[in-house]
Amino acid sequence: MPAPPPLRMPVEAALAVEDAVHAAMDRKELPGAVVVVGDKRGVALRRAFGRRAWIPEVEAMSEDTIFDLASLTKVLVTEPLVFRLVAEGKLRLDTKVASVLPAFGAAGKGEVTVRELLLHTSGLPSVNALSDYVGTREESLAKIYALPLAHRPGSTFDYSDLGYIVLGAVVETVSGERLDALASRVLFAPLGMDDTGFDVGHRSTARTAPTEITDKRTGSEMLIRGDVHDPRAFRLGGVSGHAGLFSTADDLSTFARMMLGDGQVDGVRVLPSASVAAMTEATSLPGAVVRAGSWDMRSHYTKQRADGFSERAYGHSGFTGVSLWIDPELDLFVLVLSNRVHPDGKGDARPLAKAIADIAVASRPRFRPTSPSTVLSGVDALRRMDFTILRGR
Repeated sequence: MPAPPPLRMPVEAALAVEDAVHAAMDRKELPGAVVVVGDKRGVALRRAFGRRAWIPEVEAMSEDTIFDLASLTKVLVTEPLVFRLVAEGKLRLDTKVASVLPAFGAAGKGEVTVRELLLHTSGLPSVNALSDYVGTREESLAKIYALPLAHRPGSTFDYSDLGYIVLGAVVETVSGERLDALASRVLFAPLGMDDTGFDVGHRSTARTAPTEITDKRTGSEMLIRGDVHDPRAFRLGGVSGHAGLFSTADDLSTFARMMLGDGQVDGVRVLPSASVAAMTEATSLPGAVVRAGSWDMRSHYTKQRADGFSERAYGHSGFTGVSLWIDPELDLFVLVLSNRVHPDGKGDARPLAKAIADIAVASRPRFRPTSPSTVLSGVDALRRMDFTILRGR
């Protein structure tokens, strides 16, 4: 795929991003990060900071690091595939889930719709016991289908991994393909997102950011690297509608530009423009929550939202320390990738993601296209500005 037109973020904004990342690392909030800021034309800033790994050996973070995206799987895989099936006439948002998965209709869930699963208003609990995932994938899904509702459908916003596990099964049943194969065929391969997928085994594990030393998945303490951190996705074989996807900054920048391009980037269309419009339409939910399909707009999860984002901005984060926010009105995306859980499960990437989003919004009017022959190094850029920034620091 052709390289996007290079852009330039103002030097003072790039330096502010650097300061923000180093401050977060000094506070021990994360070992390192890859930050990308751009618009539909391309990338204005892409930088790697800090460390990819502390153990077993120290490794520098690189721009091509592969990250465990955790819940970004919901917005990068499950929702786009649902809306492709809707566009193809194979599914409706008001389809009752039990009409696709009859076993799901147990325990009073017969009226739950695909739309309610997308919006986290299905009434399903957030999670279930890990002990429910002993056995085959089919046995684990059967235990989810048998669960009673925690709330009346449509009455409450309750963020639910289970809802997206079920949505993944809906997509597989309707399409007749496994979630990973379908996502690769209709989304990632056409977009040239070669480092994106559920299985990093055939990619470079050496480039994959390790996550946590934990015994939550297998009962034996181990450093997780190259397979999914989420214990439920792990026990479902690494492929699920709620978690399990891995990717890089470059690939995710392509996806963000596709969303800003209404389903198309660099001449490649993977979603109808009407589908992107529907996916990103604001929906007011109980509890003063505003969602855009799977994406967050305003809720108690909205920790990374810039103060200056427009009302049309939408985003999502992942437990491992990743965040993507997109503002179609400002024509802007802000991507922060970290493995904040490495190595002890602690850390917090949210303050950094918010700080970088604020910087990006403030500098957005001054993004400028530049030809490769005029890209400035850090010293050249400072010289052009007569080193005024350094004098003021």
